[in-house]
Amino acid sequence: MKISVLQVGPIGTNCYLLEDESTNAAAVIDPGGEGARILDRAKADGVEIKLILLTHAHFDHTGGVDELCRALPGVPVYLHPADAQLLGTQVFPAIGVDTVPYGEGDTLTLGSLTISVLHTPGHTPGGVCLQVEDALFTGDTLFQGSMGRTDFPGGSYEQLMASLKRLGQLPGDYHVLPGHMGASTLETERKTNYYMREAMA
Repeated sequence: MKISVLQVGPIGTNCYLLEDESTNAAAVIDPGGEGARILDRAKADGVEIKLILLTHAHFDHTGGVDELCRALPGVPVYLHPADAQLLGTQVFPAIGVDTVPYGEGDTLTLGSLTISVLHTPGHTPGGVCLQVEDALFTGDTLFQGSMGRTDFPGGSYEQLMASLKRLGQLPGDYHVLPGHMGASTLETERKTNYYMREAMA
């Protein structure tokens, strides 16, 4: 497994290229813009994009979807239905393609990798985290030392705190790969993240 990160779009959202090195299959997680740059990175790495995965539907995580899909016809775009039904409203702009629903308990296969979906609402109603081996892609649910905003339409502080508690209670440790800012580990966040500590109290 190889993971690359590109800061894309107007506010430098973390877009991840998840690669299965045994099959050269790749997934793009949260293409917030600059689709051509993402495609160039995949080409440079010699991988074929098989999946586009959205942790939620805010514009800064979806801005590159249309460009990617024009270049990659037939590649599915996965999004939780609670966010999919909000597309075309306020901070959830239309993305120009149909999405495939995924949610709690679902698993996706990328070559030899298994991607597990955890529904973690609060930042948005359909926010998800994605777990692959020891990596946890947390979107805008959990940040290094912080958490996502809840003052946008569809946000809920109570739901987000419940989602943080759930993540904190996962067994073992994970590399936390968030939608903004730097990477962390789950154990570090359990010990030092004020919001996660409050959620688990």
